Amino acid sequence: MKSLTWAVAAVVTDDAGRVLLCRQSRPAARWALPGGRFRPDESPQQAVVRDVHAETGLTVEVVDLVGIYHLPTATDTPPAGPQPDVLVHVLRARVSGDAPPGVPGAGCRVSWHDPDGLPDPLTPVTRCAVADATAGHSGLLRALSPTPPDPAATPDPAALVAPPAAPVPRRSGGSRHREVGR
Repeated sequence: MKSLTWAVAAVVTDDAGRVLLCRQSRPAARWALPGGRFRPDESPQQAVVRDVHAETGLTVEVVDLVGIYHLPTATDTPPAGPQPDVLVHVLRARVSGDAPPGVPGAGCRVSWHDPDGLPDPLTPVTRCAVADATAGHSGLLRALSPTPPDPAATPDPAALVAPPAAPVPRRSGGSRHREVGR
């Protein structure tokens, strides 16, 4: 079984409806929602408040759960060995009205963006979660594709969602089994 990394991210919006994003300083330099990994004995709410503050300097209040997003590792194995799948709890949050902004962390460049004009490149979780959050969805469970399509060729964020698993055949009573519809 592959290992699994548990993470959190927040869709933080301002009064104008813009979304807060961080440009990562890693070589890939993709735009992402602020967030990070869980610490031991930490709830998703505690982790996202801590991570958003560490990355952006802002104190946020959690509103609700947008969804839980599973991002499997790509099938090609990097030189460093297999990477874990990632399970991201994405929470909707707003900036706390009474907290003055702190100093943003050094790990990313922070800026506000219109949800209809997000910058590229984006992480797959960011693209899908922003679309879900701005559509008003909450409590979603999503399995994302590890290799997202080219955003210029496929602007629809729903294209990042893996196809649903094949339905389990229903069985009739008794000792004879048959699939429904046959």
